[in-house]
Amino acid sequence: MLINLKFLDRAMNFIKKNAYLLIAVITCSSIVSCNNAPPTKETHTITTGTMSIVVDESFAPIIEDQLAVFASTYQETDISLINKPEKLAVNYLLKDSSKVAILSRGLTDEERKFFEAKKIIPKVTRFATDGIALITNMSNKDSVVTVDDILSVLQGKTSSINSLVFDNRNSSTIRFLKDLAGVQDLPEKGIYALGSNEAVIKYVYENPHVIGVIGINWIVQPSPELIQYAEGVKVLGVKNQSGKNGDDDYYKPTQNNLALGKYALARDLFIINCQGVRGLGMGFSAFLAGERGQRIILKSGLLPDSIPPREINIIKLK
Repeated sequence: MLINLKFLDRAMNFIKKNAYLLIAVITCSSIVSCNNAPPTKETHTITTGTMSIVVDESFAPIIEDQLAVFASTYQETDISLINKPEKLAVNYLLKDSSKVAILSRGLTDEERKFFEAKKIIPKVTRFATDGIALITNMSNKDSVVTVDDILSVLQGKTSSINSLVFDNRNSSTIRFLKDLAGVQDLPEKGIYALGSNEAVIKYVYENPHVIGVIGINWIVQPSPELIQYAEGVKVLGVKNQSGKNGDDDYYKPTQNNLALGKYALARDLFIINCQGVRGLGMGFSAFLAGERGQRIILKSGLLPDSIPPREINIIKLK
Protein backbone atom coordinates (compact mmCIF):
# COMPACT_ATOMS: atom_id res chain seq x y z
CA MET A 1 0.00 0.00 0.00
CA LEU A 2 1.43 3.34 -1.10
CA ILE A 3 1.30 6.34 1.29
CA ASN A 4 1.53 9.92 0.04
CA LEU A 5 4.13 11.44 2.42
CA LYS A 6 3.18 15.01 1.57
CA PHE A 7 -0.49 14.29 2.40
CA LEU A 8 0.56 12.66 5.69
CA ASP A 9 2.64 15.69 6.68
CA ARG A 10 -0.26 18.03 5.93
CA ALA A 11 -2.61 15.87 7.99
CA MET A 12 -0.26 15.85 11.00
CA ASN A 13 0.20 19.62 10.83
CA PHE A 14 -3.56 20.10 10.71
CA ILE A 15 -4.01 17.91 13.81
CA LYS A 16 -1.28 19.80 15.73
CA LYS A 17 -2.70 23.22 14.86
CA ASN A 18 -6.22 22.20 15.89
CA ALA A 19 -4.96 20.58 19.07
CA TYR A 20 -3.30 23.85 20.10
CA LEU A 21 -6.50 25.69 19.21
CA LEU A 22 -8.57 23.27 21.29
CA ILE A 23 -6.28 23.72 24.31
CA ALA A 24 -6.48 27.52 23.95
CA VAL A 25 -10.27 27.41 23.78
CA ILE A 26 -10.49 25.22 26.88
CA THR A 27 -8.09 27.52 28.76
CA CYS A 28 -10.02 30.64 27.83
CA SER A 29 -13.30 28.98 28.77
CA SER A 30 -11.91 28.07 32.16
CA ILE A 31 -10.73 31.64 32.79
CA VAL A 32 -14.10 33.08 31.77
CA SER A 33 -15.87 30.51 33.91
CA CYS A 34 -13.75 31.41 36.96
CA ASN A 35 -14.32 35.12 36.48
CA ASN A 36 -18.08 34.59 36.22
CA ALA A 37 -18.24 32.16 39.15
CA PRO A 38 -20.26 33.35 42.15
CA PRO A 39 -18.22 34.42 45.21
CA THR A 40 -17.71 31.85 47.93
CA LYS A 41 -16.75 31.99 51.59
CA GLU A 42 -13.17 31.40 50.47
CA THR A 43 -13.26 34.64 48.45
CA HIS A 44 -12.14 37.48 50.69
CA THR A 45 -14.01 40.74 50.06
CA ILE A 46 -15.95 43.10 52.29
CA THR A 47 -19.06 40.90 51.91
CA THR A 48 -17.59 37.42 51.45
CA GLY A 49 -15.11 35.24 53.26
CA THR A 50 -14.37 33.61 56.59
CA MET A 51 -12.94 35.19 59.73
CA SER A 52 -13.18 35.27 63.52
CA ILE A 53 -13.85 38.31 65.71
CA VAL A 54 -12.85 38.44 69.36
CA VAL A 55 -15.49 40.25 71.42
CA ASP A 56 -15.53 41.71 74.92
CA GLU A 57 -18.03 39.37 76.61
CA SER A 58 -19.53 42.16 78.74
CA PHE A 59 -21.59 43.26 75.70
CA ALA A 60 -21.54 40.08 73.61
CA PRO A 61 -25.38 39.82 73.20
CA ILE A 62 -25.63 42.93 71.02
CA ILE A 63 -22.80 41.75 68.76
CA GLU A 64 -24.49 38.35 68.38
CA ASP A 65 -27.66 40.17 67.26
CA GLN A 66 -25.66 42.24 64.77
CA LEU A 67 -23.94 39.18 63.35
CA ALA A 68 -27.24 37.31 62.90
CA VAL A 69 -28.60 40.10 60.68
CA PHE A 70 -25.30 40.56 58.82
CA ALA A 71 -24.97 36.83 58.08
CA SER A 72 -28.55 36.57 56.83
CA THR A 73 -27.93 39.50 54.50
CA TYR A 74 -24.50 38.42 53.22
CA GLN A 75 -24.79 34.66 53.02
CA GLU A 76 -21.32 34.12 51.57
CA THR A 77 -19.78 35.07 54.92
CA ASP A 78 -18.76 32.88 57.82
CA ILE A 79 -17.90 34.92 60.92
CA SER A 80 -17.30 33.26 64.28
CA LEU A 81 -17.37 35.22 67.54
CA ILE A 82 -14.87 34.52 70.30
CA ASN A 83 -16.24 35.97 73.55
CA LYS A 84 -13.47 36.81 76.03
CA PRO A 85 -12.78 39.20 78.91
CA GLU A 86 -11.20 42.41 77.65
CA LYS A 87 -7.62 41.62 78.69
CA LEU A 88 -7.69 38.25 76.91
CA ALA A 89 -9.44 39.77 73.89
CA VAL A 90 -6.61 42.27 73.45
CA ASN A 91 -4.07 39.43 73.73
CA TYR A 92 -5.90 37.59 70.94
CA LEU A 93 -5.50 40.65 68.75
CA LEU A 94 -1.82 41.17 69.56
CA LYS A 95 -0.98 37.49 69.03
CA ASP A 96 -2.75 37.49 65.64
CA SER A 97 -5.24 34.88 66.85
CA SER A 98 -7.89 37.26 65.56
CA LYS A 99 -7.44 40.27 63.31
CA VAL A 100 -10.63 42.05 64.42
CA ALA A 101 -11.69 42.89 67.98
CA ILE A 102 -14.69 44.64 69.50
CA LEU A 103 -13.77 46.41 72.73
CA SER A 104 -14.91 49.16 75.09
CA ARG A 105 -11.71 51.11 74.47
CA GLY A 106 -9.45 52.04 71.60
CA LEU A 107 -5.84 50.96 71.25
CA THR A 108 -3.14 52.38 73.49
CA ASP A 109 -0.16 54.15 71.89
CA GLU A 110 1.97 51.08 72.58
CA GLU A 111 -0.54 48.73 70.94
CA ARG A 112 -0.87 51.01 67.91
CA LYS A 113 2.92 51.14 67.49
CA PHE A 114 2.98 47.33 67.64
CA PHE A 115 0.76 47.11 64.56
CA GLU A 116 2.45 49.98 62.75
CA ALA A 117 5.76 48.11 63.11
CA LYS A 118 4.08 45.29 61.16
CA LYS A 119 3.04 47.80 58.46
CA ILE A 120 -0.59 47.60 59.58
CA ILE A 121 -2.63 50.71 60.35
CA PRO A 122 -5.56 49.65 62.58
CA LYS A 123 -8.97 51.01 61.62
CA VAL A 124 -10.86 51.96 64.79
CA THR A 125 -14.57 52.68 64.45
CA ARG A 126 -16.82 53.80 67.31
CA PHE A 127 -20.33 52.40 66.89
CA ALA A 128 -22.15 52.74 70.25
CA THR A 129 -22.15 53.99 73.83
CA ASP A 130 -22.77 51.44 76.57
CA GLY A 131 -23.65 51.89 80.22
CA ILE A 132 -22.13 49.76 82.97
CA ALA A 133 -25.17 48.78 85.04
CA LEU A 134 -25.20 48.26 88.79
CA ILE A 135 -27.86 45.72 89.76
CA THR A 136 -29.25 44.49 93.06
CA ASN A 137 -31.93 42.12 94.32
CA MET A 138 -35.53 43.31 94.07
CA SER A 139 -35.91 42.89 97.83
CA ASN A 140 -33.10 45.34 98.49
CA LYS A 141 -34.54 48.62 99.79
CA ASP A 142 -31.70 50.61 98.24
CA SER A 143 -32.33 51.76 94.68
CA VAL A 144 -29.59 54.36 94.30
CA VAL A 145 -25.83 54.62 94.79
CA THR A 146 -23.19 57.32 94.44
CA VAL A 147 -19.98 57.14 92.45
CA ASP A 148 -18.13 58.15 95.63
CA ASP A 149 -19.42 55.02 97.39
CA ILE A 150 -18.34 52.85 94.46
CA LEU A 151 -14.86 54.35 94.42
CA SER A 152 -14.53 53.94 98.19
CA VAL A 153 -15.10 50.17 97.90
CA LEU A 154 -12.51 49.92 95.11
CA GLN A 155 -10.01 51.94 97.17
CA GLY A 156 -10.54 49.77 100.27
CA LYS A 157 -12.20 52.57 102.21
CA THR A 158 -15.36 52.57 104.31
CA SER A 159 -18.47 52.59 102.13
CA SER A 160 -22.21 52.04 102.29
CA ILE A 161 -21.69 49.25 99.75
CA ASN A 162 -20.95 45.86 101.27
CA SER A 163 -19.63 44.19 98.12
CA LEU A 164 -19.33 44.51 94.35
CA VAL A 165 -19.67 41.40 92.20
CA PHE A 166 -18.00 41.43 88.76
CA ASP A 167 -18.01 39.01 85.86
CA ASN A 168 -14.26 38.45 85.55
CA ARG A 169 -11.05 39.90 87.00
CA ASN A 170 -9.82 40.49 83.43
CA SER A 171 -13.02 42.21 82.35
CA SER A 172 -13.50 45.69 80.93
CA THR A 173 -15.92 46.61 83.73
CA ILE A 174 -13.20 46.13 86.35
CA ARG A 175 -10.64 47.97 84.21
CA PHE A 176 -13.09 50.87 83.73
CA LEU A 177 -13.80 51.24 87.45
CA LYS A 178 -10.14 50.79 88.43
CA ASP A 179 -9.24 53.65 86.09
CA LEU A 180 -12.05 55.73 87.58
CA ALA A 181 -10.85 54.99 91.13
CA GLY A 182 -7.19 55.51 90.22
CA VAL A 183 -6.07 52.15 91.65
CA GLN A 184 -3.82 49.44 90.24
CA ASP A 185 -4.86 46.63 92.59
CA LEU A 186 -8.21 45.79 94.13
CA PRO A 187 -8.73 45.21 97.85
CA GLU A 188 -9.09 41.63 99.09
CA LYS A 189 -12.43 42.33 100.77
CA GLY A 190 -15.62 43.55 99.14
CA ILE A 191 -14.69 42.66 95.53
CA TYR A 192 -15.67 39.36 93.92
CA ALA A 193 -15.47 37.92 90.39
CA LEU A 194 -17.75 35.03 89.38
CA GLY A 195 -16.60 34.21 85.85
CA SER A 196 -19.44 35.48 83.63
CA ASN A 197 -22.22 38.05 83.34
CA GLU A 198 -24.81 35.27 83.58
CA ALA A 199 -23.30 34.17 86.89
CA VAL A 200 -23.46 37.75 88.23
CA ILE A 201 -27.17 38.11 87.40
CA LYS A 202 -28.01 34.76 89.00
CA TYR A 203 -25.95 35.52 92.10
CA VAL A 204 -27.64 38.89 92.62
CA TYR A 205 -31.03 37.25 92.09
CA GLU A 206 -30.26 34.74 94.86
CA ASN A 207 -28.40 37.07 97.27
CA PRO A 208 -29.81 40.33 98.65
CA HIS A 209 -27.52 43.17 99.75
CA VAL A 210 -24.89 42.66 97.01
CA ILE A 211 -24.38 44.82 93.92
CA GLY A 212 -23.56 43.25 90.58
CA VAL A 213 -21.64 45.04 87.83
CA ILE A 214 -22.58 44.11 84.23
CA GLY A 215 -23.14 45.58 80.76
CA ILE A 216 -26.69 46.98 80.49
CA ASN A 217 -27.42 44.90 77.39
CA TRP A 218 -27.48 41.72 79.53
CA ILE A 219 -30.54 43.11 81.37
CA VAL A 220 -32.31 44.85 78.49
CA GLN A 221 -32.09 41.79 76.22
CA PRO A 222 -31.62 38.73 78.45
CA SER A 223 -31.38 35.29 76.87
CA PRO A 224 -34.41 32.99 77.40
CA GLU A 225 -32.66 31.12 80.21
CA LEU A 226 -31.85 34.42 81.99
CA ILE A 227 -35.27 36.09 81.78
CA GLN A 228 -36.43 34.73 85.15
CA TYR A 229 -33.29 36.02 86.88
CA ALA A 230 -33.24 39.38 85.04
CA GLU A 231 -36.81 40.05 86.14
CA GLY A 232 -35.78 39.46 89.76
CA VAL A 233 -33.13 42.21 89.86
CA LYS A 234 -33.26 45.97 89.48
CA VAL A 235 -30.89 48.55 88.05
CA LEU A 236 -29.65 51.18 90.50
CA GLY A 237 -29.64 54.90 89.83
CA VAL A 238 -26.15 56.44 89.99
CA LYS A 239 -25.21 59.94 91.12
CA ASN A 240 -21.95 61.33 89.80
CA GLN A 241 -19.22 63.07 91.78
CA SER A 242 -19.67 66.72 92.66
CA GLY A 243 -18.79 69.07 89.82
CA LYS A 244 -19.35 66.49 87.10
CA ASN A 245 -22.24 66.03 84.70
CA GLY A 246 -24.91 63.94 86.42
CA ASP A 247 -24.14 65.16 89.97
CA ASP A 248 -27.61 66.71 90.42
CA ASP A 249 -29.63 63.49 90.63
CA TYR A 250 -29.53 59.70 90.38
CA TYR A 251 -29.55 58.45 86.80
CA LYS A 252 -29.98 55.03 85.25
CA PRO A 253 -28.19 53.92 82.03
CA THR A 254 -31.09 54.72 79.69
CA GLN A 255 -30.50 55.84 76.13
CA ASN A 256 -31.65 59.36 76.98
CA ASN A 257 -29.30 59.67 79.95
CA LEU A 258 -26.42 58.23 77.91
CA ALA A 259 -27.11 60.75 75.14
CA LEU A 260 -27.19 63.67 77.59
CA GLY A 261 -24.03 62.52 79.35
CA LYS A 262 -25.90 62.23 82.66
CA TYR A 263 -24.92 58.63 83.43
CA ALA A 264 -21.55 58.48 85.15
CA LEU A 265 -20.57 54.94 84.11
CA ALA A 266 -20.87 55.34 80.34
CA ARG A 267 -18.28 53.97 77.90
CA ASP A 268 -17.86 53.94 74.12
CA LEU A 269 -17.68 50.72 72.10
CA PHE A 270 -15.26 50.25 69.18
CA ILE A 271 -14.57 47.74 66.46
CA ILE A 272 -10.83 47.51 65.76
CA ASN A 273 -9.88 46.13 62.35
CA CYS A 274 -6.25 45.01 61.98
CA GLN A 275 -6.63 42.98 58.78
CA GLY A 276 -4.54 45.45 56.85
CA VAL A 277 -6.49 44.72 53.66
CA ARG A 278 -9.89 45.50 52.18
CA GLY A 279 -11.63 42.46 53.64
CA LEU A 280 -14.56 41.20 55.65
CA GLY A 281 -13.49 43.14 58.74
CA MET A 282 -14.07 46.36 56.83
CA GLY A 283 -17.49 45.12 55.72
CA PHE A 284 -18.65 44.25 59.23
CA SER A 285 -17.30 47.57 60.58
CA ALA A 286 -19.28 49.44 57.93
CA PHE A 287 -22.39 47.43 58.83
CA LEU A 288 -22.10 48.23 62.56
CA ALA A 289 -21.65 51.92 61.87
CA GLY A 290 -24.25 51.98 59.07
CA GLU A 291 -27.98 52.61 59.32
CA ARG A 292 -29.03 48.97 59.80
CA GLY A 293 -26.40 48.31 62.46
CA GLN A 294 -27.29 51.52 64.27
CA ARG A 295 -30.98 50.60 64.31
CA ILE A 296 -30.10 47.30 65.97
CA ILE A 297 -28.10 49.25 68.58
CA LEU A 298 -31.09 51.53 69.15
CA LYS A 299 -33.38 48.57 69.87
CA SER A 300 -30.83 46.98 72.21
CA GLY A 301 -30.94 49.69 74.88
CA LEU A 302 -27.48 51.04 74.05
CA LEU A 303 -26.93 54.43 72.45
CA PRO A 304 -26.04 54.31 68.74
CA ASP A 305 -23.10 56.43 67.62
CA SER A 306 -25.36 58.11 65.06
CA ILE A 307 -29.11 58.20 65.62
CA PRO A 308 -30.85 56.61 62.59
CA PRO A 309 -33.28 59.01 60.89
CA ARG A 310 -37.00 58.42 61.19
CA GLU A 311 -39.37 59.15 58.34
CA ILE A 312 -42.83 60.35 59.33
CA ASN A 313 -45.53 60.51 56.67
CA ILE A 314 -48.13 63.18 57.41
CA ILE A 315 -51.43 62.56 55.69
CA LYS A 316 -53.74 65.50 55.37
CA LEU A 317 -57.32 64.43 56.06
CA LYS A 318 -60.05 66.03 54.05
